[in-house]
Amino acid sequence: MSVKVNVRGQAAAPGSLAHALKDVKLKLVTISGKGGVGKSLVTASIAVGFAMRGYKVGILDGDVYGPTIPKMLGVSDSTLYVDQKTGKIIPVVGPLGIKVVSIEFALPSDDTAVIWRAPLVNQALRDFIAQVEWGSLDVLVVDLPPGTGDAPLTIAQSLQGGLDGSVIVTIPTEISRRIVLKSIDFSRKLNIRVAGVVENMCCFKCPDNGKVYYIFGRDAGKKIAEAAGVPFLGGIPIDPQFSQHLDTGRLHEFLAKDSETAKAVLSIVNALEEMYKDKLSQQTQPKEEKPKRISLLKLPGEEEEEGEN
Repeated sequence: MSVKVNVRGQAAAPGSLAHALKDVKLKLVTISGKGGVGKSLVTASIAVGFAMRGYKVGILDGDVYGPTIPKMLGVSDSTLYVDQKTGKIIPVVGPLGIKVVSIEFALPSDDTAVIWRAPLVNQALRDFIAQVEWGSLDVLVVDLPPGTGDAPLTIAQSLQGGLDGSVIVTIPTEISRRIVLKSIDFSRKLNIRVAGVVENMCCFKCPDNGKVYYIFGRDAGKKIAEAAGVPFLGGIPIDPQFSQHLDTGRLHEFLAKDSETAKAVLSIVNALEEMYKDKLSQQTQPKEEKPKRISLLKLPGEEEEEGEN
């Protein structure tokens, strides 16, 4: 079953897409040189952390082949709609009012594979930027696909000049260290400020004896940041409770807890908030209008409209 993302008109040309996000104060991308290091976890955690502080937040799940953001936020069963008036895609609204757009919302089931070549992926990613009614946001976090290839390059180049920073995600292993340096180089070559490095799975604190174990190595993320001359934003420990809340879509509940892991995550948000305080304090002119909706999964004539209040 094919999935069509471009539902109205044509995608905006590369280079013009930054204009579509003109009402977003702070635009961040999360990057990892390889998969499996927790990039989406960091994306969702940053978004929830900012939302907990009262900011208006959005997430663009750019990982077309492996979307996981909806699951972490507990909105996997949601559907994308189109505003009949503007033809724009309306984001799903998750916990704390976080707006989310992901290819997962347009797939018929959780186990449906997206088997697309690069041109289709690039088209979808451009649509997710230009064809979405993000509205006025304080923070938009874009979860880039892993690596430094065509898909992440599409988003980065399309928003060139409009991105405010990249968050580089790594784990404390030698293999990850080598690859994360490529992500830093990727950002620099595209003139994206490196906001800093986050080290996921930095350690494990045994609940039985309280001893801290550095399973994969110690201080790798900090050493990478120092060697590259970029900030180290912090480390996130391995925590079974954290994983359980992510698997059940209750990330926001976990970060509200008084735990060492939650504090570690929120300290990363604190660093980003301080780094970009000037941008976050800028004034915008929000325009909120309740849209008429039609489902992206419905055929013409089968539209689902909201009732009149």
